[in-house]
Amino acid sequence: MIKQTKKVAVWNWLIVKRAIADSFVKLNPRAMMKNPVMFVVEVGSLLTTLQFIYGLFRPVAGVTNSKFELQITLWLWFTVLFANFAEAMAEGRGKAQADNLRKSRTETTAKRLLNATFEIVNAIALRKDDVVLVVAGEFIPGDGEIIEGVASVDESAITGESAPVIREAGGDRSAVTGGTRVLSDQIKIRITSNPGETFLDRMIALVEGAERQKTPNEIALNILLAGLTIIFLLAVVTLQPFAIYSNAPQTIFVLVSLLVCLIPTTIGGLLSAIGIAGMDRLIQHNVLAMSGRAVEAAGDVNTLLLDKTGTITLGNRQATEFIPLSGVKEQVLADAAQLSSLADETPEGRSIVILAKEKYGLRGREFAAHEATFIPFTAQTRMSGVDLNGFEIRKGAVDAIVKYVGASGHDVSAEMTEIVERISKQGGTPLAVSYDKKPLGVIYLKDIVKGGMRERFAHLRQMGIKTIMITGDNPLTAATIAREAGVDDFLAQATPEDKMRLIKEEQAGGKLVAMTGDGTNDAPALAQADVGVAMNTGTQAAKEAGNMVDLDSNPTKLIEVVEIGKQLLMTRGALTTFSIANDVAKYFAIIPAMFAMLYAANGGANGPLSALNIMGLRTPQSAILSAVIFNALIIITLIPLALKGVKYRALSAASLLRRNLFIYGFGGLVAPFVGIKIIDVIIHAIGLA
Repeated sequence: MIKQTKKVAVWNWLIVKRAIADSFVKLNPRAMMKNPVMFVVEVGSLLTTLQFIYGLFRPVAGVTNSKFELQITLWLWFTVLFANFAEAMAEGRGKAQADNLRKSRTETTAKRLLNATFEIVNAIALRKDDVVLVVAGEFIPGDGEIIEGVASVDESAITGESAPVIREAGGDRSAVTGGTRVLSDQIKIRITSNPGETFLDRMIALVEGAERQKTPNEIALNILLAGLTIIFLLAVVTLQPFAIYSNAPQTIFVLVSLLVCLIPTTIGGLLSAIGIAGMDRLIQHNVLAMSGRAVEAAGDVNTLLLDKTGTITLGNRQATEFIPLSGVKEQVLADAAQLSSLADETPEGRSIVILAKEKYGLRGREFAAHEATFIPFTAQTRMSGVDLNGFEIRKGAVDAIVKYVGASGHDVSAEMTEIVERISKQGGTPLAVSYDKKPLGVIYLKDIVKGGMRERFAHLRQMGIKTIMITGDNPLTAATIAREAGVDDFLAQATPEDKMRLIKEEQAGGKLVAMTGDGTNDAPALAQADVGVAMNTGTQAAKEAGNMVDLDSNPTKLIEVVEIGKQLLMTRGALTTFSIANDVAKYFAIIPAMFAMLYAANGGANGPLSALNIMGLRTPQSAILSAVIFNALIIITLIPLALKGVKYRALSAASLLRRNLFIYGFGGLVAPFVGIKIIDVIIHAIGLA
């Protein structure tokens, strides 16, 4: 079977070992050139390595300091490796999930039909248009379309949802996904994809993150970092002539150290990890993003379109009232409804049992002394019930009960038809109940607004996001539920054209729109939306139209998607602020050290630049070495933050900016002063400088 993806720990030892190996593989210059900041650091590391080797054979008296030069060279390489390690860790978490999925997929077998017989083959041997037979208790071996039969399917292995779903030939519910399990009946499936092209294969490729494209925001940030790198490169190159003129020429080790510490290496080393981790956090919520662009767009969403059923209301309607026919007592109807639901394990069936218990005190019975045969719900009959003491008690869809009692010569009264129509107009679902093949009345199943939805929509409103409920209900029912749920607006009796028009109107106003959907009629709107989340239980057209797929088929997940998108943007902004801020402290560490000879020529500690050594670092060598060590270690220290993300808070943009400037701007300014000073003390204590 295929197991649900689970959250992978940040410091899982197997992932760490793989990441360490990948860190060296990523030293390939072709790979490093994709990250201009770290490519410059790698080039600088190579230059110091060559210079160190040259100095071993041709040392210059009074200039060559092999111990210092070796340490600088090693820490520069560590800086590159730590940056590669951060990216490899982010990729490794996805690869670990993919390995589990790939392993479990190979364990599934299939009954491939050959004329009137079948053969047992491995699931990975199936090809497009092969026909397989799957019976109750077996796993569906690959993506396909049901061509014969109807069955109840457990999709929890893929979606995490425990409630089974009905899949049948024809219509919008014929698609099945490999790895799900048939619970009842049997079905024939035509395989619709070749190996490597299945939805599960796409899932494996996505969680590995190997083909992740950079988002526009990330590209813009890369351009900014490249620009800063060029500026500091020019500054360092032009500093040497000034140093020579001042009778304080610098070695290549000092110049490279200055360059590496001044360019934004921290964010440069963590940028790729942040983007990959954003997609990984979606995967941990069982949402597949087709690209990093979709995750980032979610962070800038202004308008959120949500279906009513399953999103704002409970996906499974709850029993709220027993409505008997004339001449039937309500308690008699409740008793029959409860008895007929004892074998019904659906949420609706359980709600009927609970309502009868709460309203009339009806509890479980002792059937040992009676001839009782429970009739479970099936996709074919759409009824459940019990045969008790020679009487048949049934509960189910109105048309199914009408057909059932009609076969015995009993007609459905106009009163029952009126009750059914009234419930339907109010947006409810009627279930009919019969006793001894005679109708007793109707159970009113009603949409129940999910607990906490009003608070969640208020939370989104605080984030500046407008919520719009979309429903096919009449305006009266839609208005009632919209008011109870607390959404900002609603669209009733919505058609595909209405959805498209609404999305285009919002986008024309410069807003980014997110939407959920599962049907073929949702496909145009999903394609038009900036963030289109298709339900895994939906049609293939919906999945292909959206840029995300929710494996749990839980439309409320869109709220988490938005929060993860905002968390991605916040994390990137916070670490960029920190990276640029901590360059200031490294400037105060290295510049005074570079011109120590100039200080001596002008009176030692009373030289014109002595005031810059505000940290009181011991020697020029220890100052430079301490800054380089801190520059490397801070990358590895921030990896957990890059992977987990900055904690999201529903604040305004101005409030978030002030908070980031205080925590990460001020923190990025203070931390290096403290860290470099501590490292300076340590390396002096152990004799490294």
